[in-house]
Amino acid sequence: MSSRPVRIPGPDHPISVKPSGGRVVVRFGDRVVADTRNALVLREASYPPVFYIPREDADMAALRRTEHHTYCPYKGEASYFSLPGNEERSVNAIWSYEAPHDAVTPIRDHLAFYPDRVQIEHTPD
Repeated sequence: MSSRPVRIPGPDHPISVKPSGGRVVVRFGDRVVADTRNALVLREASYPPVFYIPREDADMAALRRTEHHTYCPYKGEASYFSLPGNEERSVNAIWSYEAPHDAVTPIRDHLAFYPDRVQIEHTPD
């Protein structure tokens, strides 16, 4: 059991997770690393929305799990993956909550990408 504090989203820090609708394609250079019609969009407080892609719709064979982890008191511990290549922007470019807090369980086993490191295209229905 973790001794880290868990904060429940509320009026001062709202979080919502909903289907994004449409298609989301993630590219790293010329390579498509994810393509889905099942993305979720997480909206958290005043932060920009984040697309979460199901792992089955990503090229997991191209990604390298790293030892890097971060902790969010609202979502839990995030694990990281790097993209192919040795560019600085490829390192820890993807995060995933494998055991998220109850308030955000829909993002379990989904991937999120730093938008300044990849190209994310969302085509709404």
